[in-house]
Amino acid sequence: MPKVIVLGAGMVGRAMALDLAASHEVTSADVSEASLKPLREAGSVRTLPLDVTDRTRLERAIAGFDLVLGAVPGFLGFETLKAVIECGKNIVDISFCPENALELDDLAREHGVCAIVDMGVAPGMDHVFLGHHDATMKVDTFECLVGGLPKQRKWPFAYKAPFSPVDVIEEYTRPARYRENGHMVTRPALSDAELVEFDRVGTLESFNTDGLRTSLDTMPHIPNMKEKTLRYPGHIDLVQALKQSGFFSTEPIQVGGAKVSPLEFTSKILIDEWTLAPDEEEITVMRVTIAGEEEGVRKTYIYHLHDEYDAETGQSSMARTTGYACTAAAQLVLDNLFVEQGVFPGELVGKHPRCFESMLQYLAQRGIDYRKEERTDDA
Repeated sequence: MPKVIVLGAGMVGRAMALDLAASHEVTSADVSEASLKPLREAGSVRTLPLDVTDRTRLERAIAGFDLVLGAVPGFLGFETLKAVIECGKNIVDISFCPENALELDDLAREHGVCAIVDMGVAPGMDHVFLGHHDATMKVDTFECLVGGLPKQRKWPFAYKAPFSPVDVIEEYTRPARYRENGHMVTRPALSDAELVEFDRVGTLESFNTDGLRTSLDTMPHIPNMKEKTLRYPGHIDLVQALKQSGFFSTEPIQVGGAKVSPLEFTSKILIDEWTLAPDEEEITVMRVTIAGEEEGVRKTYIYHLHDEYDAETGQSSMARTTGYACTAAAQLVLDNLFVEQGVFPGELVGKHPRCFESMLQYLAQRGIDYRKEERTDDA
């Protein structure tokens, strides 16, 4: 039986560990005892206290495993990914580090490692769809609208985060890059707000975030590419107020007799406001639009996702849609369906038909269904 270790036992990391434990020998490693406790109580996953920044302990921890899965916070993601690659271990990662993981491609090839990165729901599955269609048509437009939302809207933010607040805030502060008419455009995060309608949800607001990531490098031939995040209307104004008032600043300020980082303070305050309660229902909605020329006609493919909290397993929708996309990719590596060496984001995995179909089947078996809509314009 393959041996797998999951680095990170947060909400998504726990979902990944429990999913793989059904057919693999799985160990979950985390610096937080509180995060490991639910897995230890579940009984199907071994647990290991581990600080991934301790290089010696990390090397020792992953030595006996066939595959590593990375689910650490974004600010730890790049160095952890690099360390795993230098240890010669294959890895599938969802840490969404702010750095460009493609910078480690040469290192991965040098060590004979397969590293699949950014493998969540978005970035992740949206890029898998892009890679799949880019292999069979001349794509000229790619758009992804995606968001995780609580079913019950609670004032003031009407939002709950499946990730740590500092990672969400990072999305709200990092400039958003996209491509328009063949030109690279950089806009502030939270800009270009639009109202969009979604079945079963209603009106949501979309805004720019830096979600295209690696596809800007791997798909330079596509002239129009954009990713926008979804929230309930009104959320942007609240976040913009915090941002403009300096609550997201990393520069320490003097408060009484101590120096405090506004970002750390804000994260501490918001962690209670944004954390999902154990049985709180939430949803993940996504709409991926891919358009271009295929066999001489204009084609548009739209993938719709509406996923909800699973009361039977107690898994949040965002943990399921993100974590199971990662475990689906992990299964590709374990089954030797994807054996290339280097660093590969979703768009470079999705171009392989067997990998694409295998991932969709894997997700469907877990109740995560992407509805495909196809339009033809041969006028």
